[in-house]
Amino acid sequence: MKSRKKQSQQNTQGWLNTYADLVTLLLCFFVLLFSFSEVDSQKFQAILKSFQGSLGVFEGGKTIQDAPYINRENDTIVDFDTQEAEDFQRLSQYIEEYAEGKGLESKISTNIDERGLVIRVLDNLFFDSGRAELKPKAREVILYIGDILTQEEFKDKHIKIEGHTDTDRINTARFPSNWELSVIRATNVLRLLEEEKGIDGRRISASGYGPNRPVAPNNSSINKAKNRRVDIVILKSDYNKWEPN
Repeated sequence: MKSRKKQSQQNTQGWLNTYADLVTLLLCFFVLLFSFSEVDSQKFQAILKSFQGSLGVFEGGKTIQDAPYINRENDTIVDFDTQEAEDFQRLSQYIEEYAEGKGLESKISTNIDERGLVIRVLDNLFFDSGRAELKPKAREVILYIGDILTQEEFKDKHIKIEGHTDTDRINTARFPSNWELSVIRATNVLRLLEEEKGIDGRRISASGYGPNRPVAPNNSSINKAKNRRVDIVILKSDYNKWEPN
C-alpha cells in the first residue's frame, strides 16, 4: 500500500513538472512574438496601409486616410494623407516626364520629403551667372509648373520658392552678397507664377538662403553647381498657413 501511494505521488509531481515547463515555454514564445512585433512596427503598418489603399480593400475602393509615405531616397517614413501622397507622386511624374521630354533630366529633379514635394532646378537653367533675370527657357519651365499647380488637386496647396547659392561670394552694386541674389531670384520666380498664372499671392512665398542650405559640400565645381539652385516646394496640407476669405 505504501509503495502504491509513493508511486502515485511521484507520477503527480512529474505531470506538474511537465505542465510548468510547457507554461514557461509558452511564456517565452509570447515574449518573443511581442519583441518581434515592436521591431519596425511603424514601417510595417505603413506598408500594410499602402497595400490596403492601393488594392481597394475598403468598400467603394476607399483609400486610407493619414497613411504614411515611404521616401524612396532614404527609406524614411513621412506622414501623408494617402490621396495627397498619390497627388504628389503624380505631380512628380508629370515634372519628370516633362524634363525627360525636354532633355532636362540633369537640370530638374523631384523629391518628396516631410514638407511635401520639392521641385529642384539648377540655377544655370533659370539664370545667367551672377544675375537674377529669368532666361526664356526658365519662363517656359515655370509656366508649365504653374499650369499643374492650378489644377484642382493642387489649387489650395501652399508653395514656397527658395533660392540658394554656393559659397563663392558675390559683391556687386545690385547684389552686395549671396543673400540678395538668392532672394531676388526666388522672388522673380514667384512673380512669374503669380502674374502669369494667377496663383493666389496668399498661398505662395519666396525665401533666399544664400549658401547656408547646401545639398552637397562646396568642395568642387560639380558640387557647387548642385548648390546653386531654386527649389519650388509644394507643401502638404499640414504646412498650409493661409485661410481664404
